[in-house]
Amino acid sequence: MLDLFYYNWQVRDDWFQWCENISHEELTFMRNGGMGSFLKTLFHVIDCEQLWIHQMQGTAVLKKEFNSFSTLEEVREFSQSTRMITKNCLMNWNKEQEDKLLYITRKDGSVLSFPYGKVIRHLISHEIHHIGQLSIWSRELGLKPVNSDLIIRDYI
Repeated sequence: MLDLFYYNWQVRDDWFQWCENISHEELTFMRNGGMGSFLKTLFHVIDCEQLWIHQMQGTAVLKKEFNSFSTLEEVREFSQSTRMITKNCLMNWNKEQEDKLLYITRKDGSVLSFPYGKVIRHLISHEIHHIGQLSIWSRELGLKPVNSDLIIRDYI
């Protein structure tokens, strides 16, 4: 599992670098799909990662609002701090955690449960999904997207 997080983080870092080459207006322009913009989609992926990891660790979820982030660098810093927490969680992963249940109380009071292993796999696929959206938007701008081909990347 850790290798797929390394892959996602590497692709995310490449998107941060890619985003340095477009204007702030293009970075924040509201588009169809995803979370609406390049910057907001990157923030969303990171925010979801920290939310689920903190819940599995039983630590306080960081209540971050996208509106408090105004630059690519601020979102990149959020990514780096979240990555350290996630990496620590995954480095201490053991077989028993795969089936351990995370209980989530919904706003209506009902309770959902998810195996930790499923949460981790969700985080991996969630980021890959949104990276595809960034790729479509880059093509709409007439720009080459980040190459996210797992088979050719050296991510471990």
